[in-house]
Amino acid sequence: FGHWMEMRAVRRASSALNELIKLIPPKANLIQGSDVVEVETSTLKVGDRILVRPGDKLPIDGQVISDESNVNESMITGESKPVGKQAGDQVIGGTINLDGSLTVSVTKVGKDTALQQIIALVQQTQASKPRTQKLADRAATVLTISALLVGVATFIYWAEFSNEGVLFALTLTITVIVIACPHALGLAIPTVTTVATTLAAKHGMLVRDMEGVELARQLDYI
Repeated sequence: FGHWMEMRAVRRASSALNELIKLIPPKANLIQGSDVVEVETSTLKVGDRILVRPGDKLPIDGQVISDESNVNESMITGESKPVGKQAGDQVIGGTINLDGSLTVSVTKVGKDTALQQIIALVQQTQASKPRTQKLADRAATVLTISALLVGVATFIYWAEFSNEGVLFALTLTITVIVIACPHALGLAIPTVTTVATTLAAKHGMLVRDMEGVELARQLDYI
């Protein structure tokens, strides 16, 4: 049951990461001379010029080269107010262009984009072990060995000093080991870490180190 709960939490966290990936629209309006051609976002290269119309999501990171608009960056930065953009300003893929067309020069593609770096940071944080996880792992190791020793002692006692037989002794041994094994201790912290870092990223907060989150409870002011 514990493993099922962990996998369920991991699937939910992965789903939340996929929601971040979906912020990037699959198509972009590429400017070719005097024409505007719809292309796959994945085919864009550094230096390409794209047109972003009002209401469209920016397909990739870039620099505004003409026109002005306000951009909703809340899904990436957490900033609730629209941010004004004009020539020379940087824009982030996945944000929403609000009230004016923008001509943007692509500056980053693939893993170099802000959104992909956010996703990579979340995955890296999830793979790291906070201090409490290391303590829990050590405690789980000791408790597991203890559970096995108690299981062996149970088997020896019921097999040698009772009339119930070996099958009964084996049944009790398995029961003791299953109940005493601290599997929940090893699953709890990774599950919380996975869910917490993903939800934080979804709401615009990036966690670089889970030990920092553990120490945050001691903060009085921010």
